[in-house]
Amino acid sequence: MFGTSGIRGPVGEEVTAELALAVGRAVGVDADRIVMGRDARESGTVLADAFAAGVREVGADVVDLSLASTPTVARAVGWYDADAGCSITASHNPPEDNGLKLWQPDGQAFDAELRETIEARVREGVASDLRKWDEQGSYTTADATERHIQTLVDATTLDTQPHVVVDLGNGAGGVTVDALVELGCHVETLNAQPDGRFPGRPSEPTAETLATLCATVSETNADLGVAHDGDADRMMAVDGTGQFVPKDALLGLLAATSTADGDRVAVPVDTSLAVEDHLDAKGVGVEHTPVGDVYVAAAVGDGVPFGGEPSGAWIWPEQTRCPDGPLAACRLVELAAERPIEQRIEEIPRYPIRRTNVETDNKAETMATVRKKVNREYDETAVTTLDGVRVDLGNSWFLIRASGTQPLLRITAEARDEQQAQTALERATELVN
Repeated sequence: MFGTSGIRGPVGEEVTAELALAVGRAVGVDADRIVMGRDARESGTVLADAFAAGVREVGADVVDLSLASTPTVARAVGWYDADAGCSITASHNPPEDNGLKLWQPDGQAFDAELRETIEARVREGVASDLRKWDEQGSYTTADATERHIQTLVDATTLDTQPHVVVDLGNGAGGVTVDALVELGCHVETLNAQPDGRFPGRPSEPTAETLATLCATVSETNADLGVAHDGDADRMMAVDGTGQFVPKDALLGLLAATSTADGDRVAVPVDTSLAVEDHLDAKGVGVEHTPVGDVYVAAAVGDGVPFGGEPSGAWIWPEQTRCPDGPLAACRLVELAAERPIEQRIEEIPRYPIRRTNVETDNKAETMATVRKKVNREYDETAVTTLDGVRVDLGNSWFLIRASGTQPLLRITAEARDEQQAQTALERATELVN
């Protein structure tokens, strides 16, 4: 039921009010208080109503933040002394999708054990735990946005106030704009009106979807641009020349500036060699995790002050264990105030990395076959099965893994030169086909 980033799928097919009701009951059965919020998708109101009804039916109270970024919801679990939180969101997915993502009090998403518990309760039902009319939980509304803004302001120090263009992608990340304005920055916005149809651009911020942001930064002589997805757990960037900052380069920059000699960072198995090489030169080690912010969040902490994913999820555990896109935006603006982002990025090596997807409705069966083939053809010391199958070929590597949110197998290959990267990609694709 859960992918790498919560429950997610087409509304009316995989994600329904019936499912939201069942999940609400399953989460609320051993809780006293649950915080929830939603992104701008119209279907979110129906799912939120159903989830809240389920929570209240088993006697737990609901605090509804209404329209709120996912990191606001995740942080609010602790702020409201709640036992769990729920974001009604499909994050960067298209408008026809929606979903539910569950949070622990420290801001970390539900881990495997908690997800399995919820799945079992949904499957088996919790009818015996339904309360009588006078024992059901309460429903209150609240606004955690102002506290989130103040938290970001308190965590950011600016010697100068950069000119920033913020592309919200019609999502729920307005907290970034408010925090940067309060910090004294010159802020311009794109697609700032919340609209779950995402008319301004597709919700996922990529080099292709941020063309307008790139042009605006260039034409206005801004210092940088930042962009969020629909629920603002992700943050991507554009440098002062109007160029999209490559995902792995952004990971390398944030990791290097968040650590010191002897530290480690938590990154997923599909992270570029360029990140490892850049950090190694600074005495910082890399700890690989499965893909998914819940796994990165579990790995950060003592000696691991930062974790991130090239997809745009950035975690600083001293603040919260959830990916906080607005916090990442403020951290990047802080760096830009000291030195241009484009100059910083130049110091990070860039290696050819290739990515492709293969559609399949039989992810598990196909991956099982791929593992058998890889184990037959490669030495076991070269094979890692932490998440999917990764094969180290010396100066290149490839990774084949099942998407946690879509009916796809994702293939990634990288090397320190073009030909080896292409060869690695072709070999991985052959294995899948």
